[in-house]
Amino acid sequence: MGIRYEPAPDIEKAAIAVAGRIGMKHLDFKRIGFLRSHGSTSRAIARCYGLSKVWQKAFKLRAHYVVEVVAERYDRQSEEDKIKTIIHELMHIPQCFGGGFRYHDFVTERNVEIIYRKYFG
Repeated sequence: MGIRYEPAPDIEKAAIAVAGRIGMKHLDFKRIGFLRSHGSTSRAIARCYGLSKVWQKAFKLRAHYVVEVVAERYDRQSEEDKIKTIIHELMHIPQCFGGGFRYHDFVTERNVEIIYRKYFG
């Protein structure tokens, strides 16, 4: 049947609240889209996508990002784990907000946990 996507205003609202609380002032939420997918067989709970430089240059666009939560996995999480998942995905967006990513050498379970405990623990 395929994957179905729908807007996720609840995730956007939570991400804005989380980012405000943890001081992620570099995030431009006008350029971050939030989607909930249904029907994915992925093991991922959520994903972050960036508009690559080649697309930005070709179409004269600024960087944009999409945070997707996989409904089958994300929606079953505890509230604490949902916040940690949002922190994790937002940490992938670099300070320069240029379309690139911070990878899992920086976005680690340990670093997410440190941020979570500092601001929510």
